[in-house]
Amino acid sequence: MRETYDTLLIARPAPEVLVVTLNRPQASNAMNTQMGLDLLDVFETMLADPSHCRAIVLTGAGEKAFCAGGDLKERNGMTDATWQAQHHIFERMVRAIIDCPMPVTAAVNGAAYGGGCEVALCCDFIYAARGVRFALPEVTLGIMPGAGGTQNLPRAVGERRAKELLLSGKPWSAEEAADWGMVNRVCEPSALLADAIAIAGTIADNAPISIRQAKRSIHHGLSLSLADGLLFEIEAYNRMIPTQDRREGVASFSEKRKPRFEGR
Repeated sequence: MRETYDTLLIARPAPEVLVVTLNRPQASNAMNTQMGLDLLDVFETMLADPSHCRAIVLTGAGEKAFCAGGDLKERNGMTDATWQAQHHIFERMVRAIIDCPMPVTAAVNGAAYGGGCEVALCCDFIYAARGVRFALPEVTLGIMPGAGGTQNLPRAVGERRAKELLLSGKPWSAEEAADWGMVNRVCEPSALLADAIAIAGTIADNAPISIRQAKRSIHHGLSLSLADGLLFEIEAYNRMIPTQDRREGVASFSEKRKPRFEGR
């Protein structure tokens, strides 16, 4: 993973916590081709080498927007082939975020429309600033959500409500999203990033192999029957038994001290 990107800011508020900031505030952090490539690089790097960090926070620069979706100014005048080529980058980016081994918290600081909403939904959970608005307005533009929106939103809020939101294109508030189960916590704007970093830090203090395996078990188990999900869980569980972290966890409990997990 590079230290600098054209459209992202990378920071480490704690040794094992990475904050990735969408950094096009002059364009409401709208997603252009370069941002898709930059996010793809970050999250494919995490997939290839989980030792880079133990938890990630994804947020937007400024107070106006988390991400306003695809950059329509860049897209205006694109040929069909160019549009599809760009979208292929976004498709790979979405899968990389979803497949990221370590937990990703979306800290939604402003409007999350279209692809911005979809990126937030790809994260493991969402903290949102009070008053933030979400929307998937693609049907009002002659397209439809194509970065996971039709799959992740129903899983978060249920099929019927997702159909209402997707087919109307109407926005909804952070408070409504929390009531529906899409947003985990509504924060005061001034506290949002600190709250998201705090939960990331709590996660990062836990055993990293355990966190990765538990995340995989939840994510993949939801697409399986209960019986198959239980089998998948046991396979994930068995990965922890021979680890040094498992031994350290038991030893630290017995010795009444904080464990020192090393991911081994």
